[in-house]
Amino acid sequence: MIFLQGPEYKRRAEKLIEDVRIIFGEAVDSEAKLELIDSVQKLGLAIHFDMEIKAALDTIAIASINKNNQSPGEVGPLYVTALCFKLLRQHGYGVSQDMFSGFMDEKTGTFRKSTHEDIKGMLELLEASHLALEGEDILDEAREFSTTTLEEAIPNLDGHRAKQVAHALELPSHRRVQWFDVKWHINVKEKDRHTNAILLELAKLNFNVIQATLQKDLKELSRWWRNLGLGESLSFARDRLVETFICSVGFAFEPENRCFRKWLTKVLILVAIIDDVYDVYGTLEELTHFTNAVTRWDVRETQQLPECMKTCFLALYNTVNEFVNEVQREKGWDPLLPHLKKVWAGFCNALFVEAKWYNTGYTPSLEEYLSNAWISSSGSVLLAHAFFCLEHKVTEEHENFMEKNKELLYNLSMIIRLCNDLGTSSAEVERGDAPSSILCYMREENVLEEIARKLNGQCFTQLPTLQPFINMAMNIARVVHGLYRHGDGFGVQDGETRNNIQSLVVEPLIMHY
Repeated sequence: MIFLQGPEYKRRAEKLIEDVRIIFGEAVDSEAKLELIDSVQKLGLAIHFDMEIKAALDTIAIASINKNNQSPGEVGPLYVTALCFKLLRQHGYGVSQDMFSGFMDEKTGTFRKSTHEDIKGMLELLEASHLALEGEDILDEAREFSTTTLEEAIPNLDGHRAKQVAHALELPSHRRVQWFDVKWHINVKEKDRHTNAILLELAKLNFNVIQATLQKDLKELSRWWRNLGLGESLSFARDRLVETFICSVGFAFEPENRCFRKWLTKVLILVAIIDDVYDVYGTLEELTHFTNAVTRWDVRETQQLPECMKTCFLALYNTVNEFVNEVQREKGWDPLLPHLKKVWAGFCNALFVEAKWYNTGYTPSLEEYLSNAWISSSGSVLLAHAFFCLEHKVTEEHENFMEKNKELLYNLSMIIRLCNDLGTSSAEVERGDAPSSILCYMREENVLEEIARKLNGQCFTQLPTLQPFINMAMNIARVVHGLYRHGDGFGVQDGETRNNIQSLVVEPLIMHY
């Protein structure tokens, strides 16, 4: 592996960051500011320009309100309007879908055909439509209209623009994992003669520096995994260190989140291994003892278990206790252990319910399945560890956050579960299993789309102080969606997951100096 960090890279990066700050200062009109913010975000550079982005969006939001008050009904270009809506909503500003009403025919309630030729505008309209909340009918129409228009336009576009349109139609940026898409955007910007050379150089440099950090992270985690010895003790379990690490990178790629990635990788590995214990190894009697041990958080409950299951419980017990000690020492959270014991116990009890269903040949109703499945998805486990890892302030609002945001937790957990079920269902069909009524329901009723809108609403309305955690929660949904979009991207070691590993951890961007 190539390590690119060093004094010369740091000095060059600092110089380029200052140059981009100057560019922010020189961006006078709203369109220039919006395009700069959009480029900075797509290139993975927003972490360096939080203050500049906020200042620019504050100005744009005020200008937008004043314009609506002074000239109601007057609309500017679709491209600028859609880009403005997208960025303001992404950053939690209270922006209404009515921004697009001026582009619609009052009689038909559809978008006017005159907007067809604006491909840039159509692209941004499509992206904006995926930020819809529940009940936003204008954005429903916007998605349908922009999708149809872009699909019809592709054959007549040049290769560069057609590639961008196809990328957005396949999956909009709001549904993509930002860091997994950075290289793609860098390649697109390289081919655009209007791209600012300073921005492009900083994006490449930033990518390589972060990649070097990720290489170090993975090296340390590999040492931990070898020392843990679970790969040898649990021959039946999935060895997915690199895959779980890439998931944690998707959750939070920023260099300052190294501790977060370390712990979330460990948590994900334990989730996968424990899932295998319940799925493919333990008898019902053994699983009863294992579940009791986790629920009571008591090593003595493992005495009747085979050695490999004892080893698994001890790995969980010791890892969680180490996490608690480190986070309490560094961030002041206390008490932590009761919260974490509760989510792990809930997870294992839900897996035990599914094991009993399977072993007794019981088929649950849809309602019964879903009421258990959101817990067995591991969403509660991931969010609990992530929250305590990311949040630095211990205030009343932080302490009560998980309790007050049960719907966010539920909806995120349901996305994890439904994406997993849909992604792994093809393998079940290949084995000859008939598609379950649950899978048919999810496909026909468009359940994922409904939940995604609820999650949008819950995430776009949080306090600014909680934004790092909210961004991470949305990224969990994005990672899971990407992981299972074309099948089982976690259980099968090839395809898009392997490409992401190669691109993000192994292959640096070439830089010429």
